[in-house]
Amino acid sequence: MQAWVCENPTGVDALQWKTLPLPQPQAGEVRVAIRAASLNFPDLLIVQNKYQVKPALPFVPGAEFSGRVDAVGEAVTAFQIGDPVAVIGATGGFATHACVKASSLIPLPAGFQLEDAAAFAFTYGTSHHALIDRAALQPGETVLVLGAAGGVGTSAVQVAKAAGARVIAAASTDEKCALCRQIGADHTINYARENLRDALKALPGGKGPDVVYDPVGGGLAEAAFRSIAWRGRYLVVGFTAGTIPALPWNLALLKGASIVGVFWGDFVRREPQASARAMAELAAWYAQGKIKPVIDSRLPMSDLPLAYARMGTRQVRGKLLLVNG
Repeated sequence: MQAWVCENPTGVDALQWKTLPLPQPQAGEVRVAIRAASLNFPDLLIVQNKYQVKPALPFVPGAEFSGRVDAVGEAVTAFQIGDPVAVIGATGGFATHACVKASSLIPLPAGFQLEDAAAFAFTYGTSHHALIDRAALQPGETVLVLGAAGGVGTSAVQVAKAAGARVIAAASTDEKCALCRQIGADHTINYARENLRDALKALPGGKGPDVVYDPVGGGLAEAAFRSIAWRGRYLVVGFTAGTIPALPWNLALLKGASIVGVFWGDFVRREPQASARAMAELAAWYAQGKIKPVIDSRLPMSDLPLAYARMGTRQVRGKLLLVNG
């Protein structure tokens, strides 16, 4: 097998593409022949030693991938060789094969494409947990999605539309805004050249969003919060801008608004049954054509450094995939 190996978590440049012995699954494990893996922001943090999960060295990064079971360990009865599966975890995906606990596998229903499955659980799971669970989004409400053309942003636009919401997608270029309209956004705002608050006021209704979905942080947060509707919910999803905003507490008081934290990974760990129900609903929406991952580009698995470099340009729309074979 081949894999990207991190022996020293000092950054992407320290990763090495190596040939390794094919691993054998232990009791309770299966081996997956990996078809595709997607690149997520935590995959960058983990090789920089900045992520909350710090795996033992050496390790293979890649937290989200899909493929087919090609070997099973003792005591595994739920999966058979050839089964299509998705895997979510912290490591292992940037390779041709991985041995993982059977409990970490997501069986794929008929018709679920393997490449879509590699770009699905993290982003759509996060957006469903945020919008449906944490924000209790109702049909007819308005959702503002910041960073709407990225991986989690495109999933949020689609999940909000599937739930019957009106969606305002905010992104940094006209091309990204056009993509958001293609996947269902009702209105778009290019915040690189438009004042976010003024643009929100100019939209029909003008009362502001009921829900703000923010995976970006940084300088847009206060403008978005000042625009929120009465009883609005501000979803704190992440900080891809690199800075954590500090908001004046009086804004929450004046709007009767809630600041709601979204930590999908711990939700999956703490509430596995609720997480499973959410994934089942998402799979049904996928089958109905209501949601589908936006794939920016597909690169050979051996081109992982190029994928990291593209992610760093902030020009990625949707998800980057690394593909074997």
